[in-house]
Amino acid sequence: MSSEFVARQTHRSDHSSPARFVWSHIRRHPIVGLGMILGAFSNAALASAVPYFAGRAVEGVIDSQNLALVGQMALAIVASQFLRGGLQLLRNFSSETFAQRVERDVRDELYASLLGKSMTFHDFQPVGEIMARVTNDVREMNYMMNPGLNLIIGSGMFLILPLIVAPSIYPALIITPLAFFILYVIVQMRYVVRLHTVAQEVRASFGQMNARLAETLDGIQVVKGAAQEGQEIRLFQGLVEEVRGRYIQQGDTEARYTAALLLGLATVGGFMHSLFLYRAGLIQAGDIIAFMGQIALFGFPVFSSLFALSHVALGYASAERILSIIRARTDLDQNEAGYTGTIRGKISFEGVGFGYLEGKEVIKNASFEVFAGKTVAFVGQTGSGKSTLTKLINRIYDATEGRILVDGVDVRDWNLAALRSQISIIEQEVFLFSRSIADNIRFGRSDASQPEVEEAAHKAQAHDFIMQMPEGYETVIGQRGVTLSGGQRQRLAIARAFLTNPKILILDDSTSAIDSATEDHIQKAIWTAAEGRTTILITHRLSQIRWADHIVVIRRGEVVAQGTHDQLLESSEAYRRIFARYESKTLFQDGATIRKMLETRDPGTGE
Repeated sequence: MSSEFVARQTHRSDHSSPARFVWSHIRRHPIVGLGMILGAFSNAALASAVPYFAGRAVEGVIDSQNLALVGQMALAIVASQFLRGGLQLLRNFSSETFAQRVERDVRDELYASLLGKSMTFHDFQPVGEIMARVTNDVREMNYMMNPGLNLIIGSGMFLILPLIVAPSIYPALIITPLAFFILYVIVQMRYVVRLHTVAQEVRASFGQMNARLAETLDGIQVVKGAAQEGQEIRLFQGLVEEVRGRYIQQGDTEARYTAALLLGLATVGGFMHSLFLYRAGLIQAGDIIAFMGQIALFGFPVFSSLFALSHVALGYASAERILSIIRARTDLDQNEAGYTGTIRGKISFEGVGFGYLEGKEVIKNASFEVFAGKTVAFVGQTGSGKSTLTKLINRIYDATEGRILVDGVDVRDWNLAALRSQISIIEQEVFLFSRSIADNIRFGRSDASQPEVEEAAHKAQAHDFIMQMPEGYETVIGQRGVTLSGGQRQRLAIARAFLTNPKILILDDSTSAIDSATEDHIQKAIWTAAEGRTTILITHRLSQIRWADHIVVIRRGEVVAQGTHDQLLESSEAYRRIFARYESKTLFQDGATIRKMLETRDPGTGE
C-alpha cells in the first residue's frame, strides 16, 4: 500500500482479510491470551466437577448412609469453587487486558494509516464517517474480544466437557451430548451468517448518522445563520430512525435464536435416556445426577452465546470497515529513497495537467518557470486553478500529466518529507489547532525555543495582540481558532511560516482578511521573508502583483500569459481585464476610506 506517511511500527498486521487482520492482532499478545484460555478451561472443568461430586454424595446417602462421604464431597465442592473463583480472576483480568491491548493497537494502526492517506482520499471521505470508524468501530472490536471472544472460548469449554465426562459415567450417555453438540454448531453457524449481514447494516447506518452529525456541527454557523435548525433536526431524526430500525432488525434476528430450544430437547432427551439406563440397572441414581449436571452445563453456552455472538458479529463488521480504510490505496508514496537535498528554489512546470475527478481537468498543459529567489504572482479569476497549481508543487496532489521540477528534480523523485519540510503554504482559510498560541506557531518546528517563537510573531505583526490575550503565548485558542479574528489567524499562520524558514514560500491570498493598516506592516515582513527564497503569491492586491518579479495569468486552468506587469499590460488582454477589475476594486476601497475620513474630520479644524 502506497502512503504519504508510514508509522514506525514493530508489528504489521495482516490486511489480506478481516479474519486474518483480527488474528494478527490477537497473536501479538500470547501470554494474556493463554491466561484467558486456561482460565476458561479451568472454569468449565471445575463447574463440571460440581455435579460429579454431587452424584457421588447422593450415592453415599442412598447406598449406605455414608455421611463421611457426603462431607468429603461437600468439602470438595467448596474447595473446587474457591479454586474456580481464583482462576476466574486470572481469566477476567487476562481477557480485559487482552481486549484493551487489541483496541489500542488497532486504533494506533488506523490513525497512522489515516495520516498516511493522500488528500485525494480525504477529500471524498466524510469526517464523521471516519470518526465513527476510529472511535466506535474500534471500540466494537474491544467488545468483540471481551466479553465476545472471552465468552465464546468459555462457552466452548462448557460444550466440550460434557463430551468427555458423560461417557466416563457410562459410554452410551455420550449420545445426547454429541447430538446436541452437532446440532448446536449447525444452528449457530446459520445464526452467525444472518447476524453478520445485519451487523454490517447496523455499523453502516451508524457511520452515516455520525457523518451527518459531524458535518452539521462543523457548519453550525451556516445552519444558525440560515435558521435551518428545524430542517437539520428532521434530517438527523431520519438517520436516527434508520439506526433504530437496524438495531430492531438485529433484535429480531436474535429473537429467532433456536439454540435455547435445543437445550430443552437435550435436557428431556438426556433425562429419559439416563432413566432408561437406570431402569435397566446399568447406572445408579447418583449417575443420573452427575449426568444431568453435565447436560445443565450446556445452558451457559446457549445463553451466553446469544450475547457474545452479537458482539462478535458487530466487532467483525467493524473490523471489515476499519480494514477497508487501511487497505484503501493512495496515489502518493513516501519515497524514502528519494532525493533529499537542500532546495535552492527553481520551479518548472512542463505540460502539467491535473483533475480532482477522472475526466474533469482543472489544470491543462501548464508550462512556466519560477527562478530561485524570485517572486511570482499567480493571477486569474476565482476558480481558475491558481491554488491547485501550488498544491502540486509539494505533492498534496500529484499531476496526472506532465511533470513538475524543483531544482531540476521531478517532485515524484524527491523524498516527500524532505520536499514538504522546505515548502510552506499559507492559505486563505487558515487552520489552527485547539492548542496554545505558541504550540500553533511552532507546529512546523516542535523544537523551536520561546524566543524564536516570539521573534516569528514579531515579524508577522502578531506579538502585540498575542500579549493582550489572557495568558499570552500560552493562551489556548478554540478549535480552528474560532476565538480569533480572520486577520489574527492569518498572522499566526504567517508566524508559523517564518519559524520554519522555508526555501519556497507560497502565500495563497493570505492577507485577504487583514485591514490596510496591518497589511502595510505584514507587507514589509513578507518582503523580508521573501529575500533569498522563492515566493509564490496568489493575490488580488495590486501592490503585491506589481511587486512580483514575474506574473503568470491563469484562465480556466490554462496559462494564457506570463511576464512582468508592464509587459502584460501591453501584450495580454486577459491581464488588462483582471488588472482593471482589481484596480477599480482598490479605488472603490480607497474611496470608501476617504469618505470615512471626511465624515469623521473635526468641523472646526477641518482635520
